[in-house]
This record gives sequence, structure tokens and C-alpha cells, in this order.
Amino acid sequence: MRTKKTALYTHYAWRAEPLVFIAFTLLSILNQKTTIFYIIYLFWWTELLHLLIGRFFLRKQWRAASGPKTQQPSMFNHLFLMGIYWVFIIVFFGLMANWRNEDIMMVNFEVLLFRNLFFNLNLAYIIMVRIGYCKTLTDLPPTPSLFTTGMIILHISVIVGGILMFFVVKKFPEIFTPENLWGSAIIIAPFLALRLLIGRRLTEK
Repeated sequence: MRTKKTALYTHYAWRAEPLVFIAFTLLSILNQKTTIFYIIYLFWWTELLHLLIGRFFLRKQWRAASGPKTQQPSMFNHLFLMGIYWVFIIVFFGLMANWRNEDIMMVNFEVLLFRNLFFNLNLAYIIMVRIGYCKTLTDLPPTPSLFTTGMIILHISVIVGGILMFFVVKKFPEIFTPENLWGSAIIIAPFLALRLLIGRRLTEK
């Protein structure tokens, strides 16, 4: 159930979250710490965190509720789909697509091992926003459908990432490297636009 407090929190989080995402991403570009894998893997973690945190608070409310309790919907389909995406993103975008580019591979491994400061800051902010949002709800909705806003962003980003990887990055490997700031900015721009156009609804799930 949405309260006035929920609506107010959602309003400000809705506006601030994409801006924080862009700010950390721009800082990562300036510090030569971003790749296509960085962005897509961040979208994957965003959706997983939204799902898990929402489920945690839903279960907390379910335990605190009085009267007869209905069985909670299963998360198996969501986690199974997220698992498939995790394997594909790691193997394809993290390893295979950049196997011979040591600079990009080093950044990808930093992201994968949570040693990328800007990636970690993004995750921390996502967790903070999601927890704050769930705490303002008096009645959390059930487990969302498979086609949430975050999942749509992930679907589109994987397609866009594949196209950019094969038809742009691989043809001009000397341009699109972490060290080339303009190259990094150009290759990341479509993902920032996608996040702005679609992602502002993330806090409304």
C-alpha cells in the first residue's frame, strides 16, 4: 500500500537514482574503469538486488502478519532466469568478447571480483534506495512478473551490448579501450540513455 511518505520517497528516489548512476559511471570513465561488461553486469545486479531485497521485506511482513497466512509465491522462475543471464553475461561479455584485450579484461575482472570502486558505489546506492523504498511501504506487493522494468533494461542492454561488441568494438579495438576516454564515453552513451529513458521507473516496482 502506498502512503504519502512512500509517494514522497519514490518521487525523490525516482529522480536521484538515475543521476547517481550516471555520475558514478562518468567517474568510472574518467578513471578508465568502465567497459560494456561493467554496465551490463551492473544492470544484472540492480535487478537481482531489487528482487532479493523486496522478497526479504515481503517475508518479514508475512511473518509479522496476524491471522491465516497464504503461501508466498515462488522465486524459482526469477532466479532461474537471472542465473541464465549471469552465465551468459560472464562468459560472453566478461570473457569471450574481450579475450585478447588485456586492458578490458583487467577491468572486467576488477568488476567481477568487486574491486572496482565505482561499480561498488553504484551497488551500495542501489541497496540503500531499495531498502529505503521497501521500508516506506505498509503492504509490499507480491513477487513481480518476469518482465519488470529492470528486466526489460537487462534484455535490451544485452542486445545493444552484443551489437556494439561485434560491429563497433571489434572493428576498432584501438579506439574503444578504457584508456581512450572519448571511445569509452561513446560506447557507454547508449546504455546511459537507456537507463534514463526506461530506468526512472525502477523505484516504482
